[in-house]
Amino acid sequence: MLNEERIILMTKMASYEANEGRRNVAIGRYFRSDYIGWHVLKSIISATIAFVVVFGMYIYYDFEVFMLDIYKMDVLAFVKRILSMYLWTTGIYAVIAFVVYAVRYSRAMRSLKLYHMNLRRLMNMYKS
Repeated sequence: MLNEERIILMTKMASYEANEGRRNVAIGRYFRSDYIGWHVLKSIISATIAFVVVFGMYIYYDFEVFMLDIYKMDVLAFVKRILSMYLWTTGIYAVIAFVVYAVRYSRAMRSLKLYHMNLRRLMNMYKS
């Protein structure tokens, strides 16, 4: 005899596995610190590449003016200013990435916890 409650639960779980569950299971294989640390590291690398590209475009845009002013400017102060802009940009980007990936991890773990509770409930339905 078919149990409607069991069928509904299995359908809900199959839908979860096919859509959101695949990504959450991949996230759930990491420890929290490993998942967040890896993604923050990737974000810092991306921010560095983006900063270099934007800085290169800025220099290339006014290259003639930059070359004329390079002999007049204090190069050490210029490098310090660029380095501080890089650190601020990367730092803010890293903090934002940390918050985003921490929230993603906690949501995925909460979702996986519900999924495992449904698995236990389904297993208990089969036992009785």
